[in-house]
Amino acid sequence: MRFGTHGKVAGLVATAAAAASFGPAAAATTVQIGPSGKTFASSAVQCAAHPASGTPKAMVEAGLFNPKRNTSANVSLDGAPVANVTTADPVAQVWLADGSNTVVVALSKKVADRYHFTVAPGQCDLPDTSGNWFSPDGTLEYAASGKSYATVTPGCAWSAATGRPQPYVHLFDNGGFLLNVSVNGVPLTQLSATRPHTPVFLSAGVNVISAANGSLSTDYFIRNGGDGSCVLPQ
Repeated sequence: MRFGTHGKVAGLVATAAAAASFGPAAAATTVQIGPSGKTFASSAVQCAAHPASGTPKAMVEAGLFNPKRNTSANVSLDGAPVANVTTADPVAQVWLADGSNTVVVALSKKVADRYHFTVAPGQCDLPDTSGNWFSPDGTLEYAASGKSYATVTPGCAWSAATGRPQPYVHLFDNGGFLLNVSVNGVPLTQLSATRPHTPVFLSAGVNVISAANGSLSTDYFIRNGGDGSCVLPQ
């Protein structure tokens, strides 16, 4: 599952070329290109904070792929209009319901690309972190497994990935375990005895940080990134 509030897809050529791999959580999601070669949609369902409720909901992004000037298209979900995308604003967020969903990006009556997505019930439910515990001063949250811990209160730092200040927390390996770290379902880095900690930048809304020790255990930490921006300390 993927959590977070995703921004407009940028650099679609590079993104499409890397569609078989994962990129930074705050940069772009991998995409699939429609038969026309002129539209795209997310390659997988993501879980993002819905702007109206703030709770995680299933969504995908869809729109124009490398559009020429004055290009536009209509995006619909199961026949219901969602948005009009243009060269200036080529990406739309499409919020999905449980079950089968069909997203259509129509350039004209004759040219329309269809994308099919399935959302399982509970797919965007937040993971259970009730077994986690906190340090006496409340500054650190330890995973139930004891294999990792994270700072509780986000700091603010410059993110090289987005080119702007973003809130972040630090994630620590608590014993030299081999931990595969992901943010909102997108792989970030690997922690080990030689790399025992990493900053984790937060996108807007709900962020789910996971640290998987192979198939043995997966630690989860939930952090709210606010609007995804912050002011650097003076």
